[in-house]
Amino acid sequence: MANSKIIERSIAADAITAAAIDDETITNAKLANPSMTLDGTVVALGGTATIVTKPTITSLTPSVVTNDATAVVIGGANFINMPAVEAINSTGAIVAASSITYTSASSITATFTLPVDGTYYVRVENPDGVAVRTSTADLTVSDDPVWVTDSGTLGTFAGTAVINETLTCTDAVSFAITTPGIATGLTFTTGVGSCTITGTQTEHSAAAVDTFTVTATDGQGQTAARAFSMSWSFTIGQGGQFN
Repeated sequence: MANSKIIERSIAADAITAAAIDDETITNAKLANPSMTLDGTVVALGGTATIVTKPTITSLTPSVVTNDATAVVIGGANFINMPAVEAINSTGAIVAASSITYTSASSITATFTLPVDGTYYVRVENPDGVAVRTSTADLTVSDDPVWVTDSGTLGTFAGTAVINETLTCTDAVSFAITTPGIATGLTFTTGVGSCTITGTQTEHSAAAVDTFTVTATDGQGQTAARAFSMSWSFTIGQGGQFN
């Protein structure tokens, strides 16, 4: 009787297909690489491995803060109680959160006091040492717009006077006026760093006071509102009630 010859063949990585299995063409073969990859970890068949799930960051609320202590809600996934949280300036300076509240695996709140204006990366490290950092410097630290013009009355004006008043606010890139607003006939013009009220009012024919609020907005969307008033006076012959 002739001796039997045992032939071992390896299967290429792309050789196992549904069609091959259906046709029963894979016989007397063994896998060339008896392992598989799970979440980036190579695991031998029959072996064991610990798969560590990395946290992710998907949102920061708010994403623009002032230099004062501010609570930032960090949204994401796979957070573990209790993580460490840091803000990393584009210069490399690291500031640890002064307090951290773990809400769930998808939400934590970190309070930062960041004295230096600029942009910051946010880094979260779980207790197991696995960490994630935002891919860009998504947290912006900026001062609110600062009003230079004092709040309150802008003055008392003759009812038929031509008005040209300028309101100034540092860092503002736009202004908006809210109701009840300025008198009819006057024009409000927004600008960068200041806004103006010009024209001659046509709304009043007797002594009156108009109150309104102007909101300044800076380049980061931060706002500062200030209340103002304008008083109107009339002498005999100016107001319709004296006709």
